[in-house]
Amino acid sequence: MNRHSLKLRLVAGGLMAILIALAVAGGALIVLFERHVSRTLAQDLDVHLKQLLAGIDVDPQGKLMLMQTPVDPRFAEPLSGLYWQIGDDRGQLLRSRSLWDSVIELPPDRLNPGETHQHEASGPGGQRLLVAERAVTLSADERPVIIRVAVAEDLARVSAATSAFAKDLALALVLLGCVLALATWVQVGVGLRPLVTLRRGVADIRAGRIRHLPSTVPTEVRPLVEEVNAFIDAQAREIERSRGRAADLAHGLKTPLAALAADVSRLRDRGERDIARDIEAVGEAMGRHVDRELARARVRGRTHGVPAASTSVKPLVDSIVATVSRTPDGARVRFENLIADHLCVPLDRTDLAEVLGNLIENAVRHAARSVRIADGSRLSLVVEDDGEGIEPSHLSRVLARGARLDERGSGAGLGLAIVQDVLDAYGWGLELSRSELGGLKAVITPMSESDRYRCRTKEGSSTSEATPPFKVYPIQRDRIGT
Repeated sequence: MNRHSLKLRLVAGGLMAILIALAVAGGALIVLFERHVSRTLAQDLDVHLKQLLAGIDVDPQGKLMLMQTPVDPRFAEPLSGLYWQIGDDRGQLLRSRSLWDSVIELPPDRLNPGETHQHEASGPGGQRLLVAERAVTLSADERPVIIRVAVAEDLARVSAATSAFAKDLALALVLLGCVLALATWVQVGVGLRPLVTLRRGVADIRAGRIRHLPSTVPTEVRPLVEEVNAFIDAQAREIERSRGRAADLAHGLKTPLAALAADVSRLRDRGERDIARDIEAVGEAMGRHVDRELARARVRGRTHGVPAASTSVKPLVDSIVATVSRTPDGARVRFENLIADHLCVPLDRTDLAEVLGNLIENAVRHAARSVRIADGSRLSLVVEDDGEGIEPSHLSRVLARGARLDERGSGAGLGLAIVQDVLDAYGWGLELSRSELGGLKAVITPMSESDRYRCRTKEGSSTSEATPPFKVYPIQRDRIGT
């Protein structure tokens, strides 16, 4: 996928949304966890505070006494992180052994009897403590004594628990992110599948296999399909009108050409044979142009309509070779038909005969002793000879309309150009190169990947047999290629 890919954009947008959502959710979960641990810690401190309050007493002389210490062993372990402290308004102070020689610095706030305050304070070794304290009033010699009881715990426990939770949560979020990313990829792929179907449909239309895009598509894509089908219909109508105009023009020229042929006969009868021969050559060239235009109009109309029937190649080549071998040029060369027996190509039989006929005739005209016709990979067909060939610098010239490297003889020089027109109409290409035999090698091949076809009749049924014999293709007498 490149950076202009719609799928890439959708997936990237989905992944960005997933990352943002997971980051926000992770931060929120960590905050909620920290608050939960803090509340749990505060509840534990409240339990310890109640145990201390239950064991406090004052003797008759006003001395503080703790009748029962909390049961948590951390209170007896120096600097354990869990501490208690009891003081009165006369300066007496009782501390847990865990405080050692330290004192919890309590804020000078006023506590109402029975009210519990929670706040943070500094503890031994710079520890950050969460303190819960409560004030009670006892009597000594009928004199009230205000006692302040505090329990504290190191908040590092909260930080450690939060850090451990964050690590575990990060792993879980990474796994969840991977699952969501995969789900996003699958979702985008499924969502864009109709576009893949449309692309294949357009390719089938270009190949001539179908006329319109299928209408069984999702509702969101249906307007696009309807517009494309309407465009195809409009284009087909315009092509049909253009074909009609080309055919009308070609047929309109036939009558003047026929009159010109009659004038040639009269000139020849009068003894003006040189002028008659020149005019006849010009008329024949014009007639070939007209015939070619009619052939091209027929090819373009077929390839934009119903798919053409596939053609069995070997019998067609045999028929062309049989015809060409009866000509003076064909009688002096040896033909090798190496086409596989069951090879079929998705070209109309007459159009394929147009292509192979021109290529074989061209090879025969310039071959020294042999012409070879073979098949290659991807349905390609190869026609090559053992003649003098063409210089690589001249290969591009011979494909130009009306160009000939050999200026001898008659012809309009349209052979290879017309071959290329026919192949273009089917999405095929023509390549010229030096043959291993020494002469010219012409290769026709489809421009896209294609599987080998079984022979298909015009009614659409499949068969592996060769198509029935056909009317011998009239070989054009243009001097094509060289």
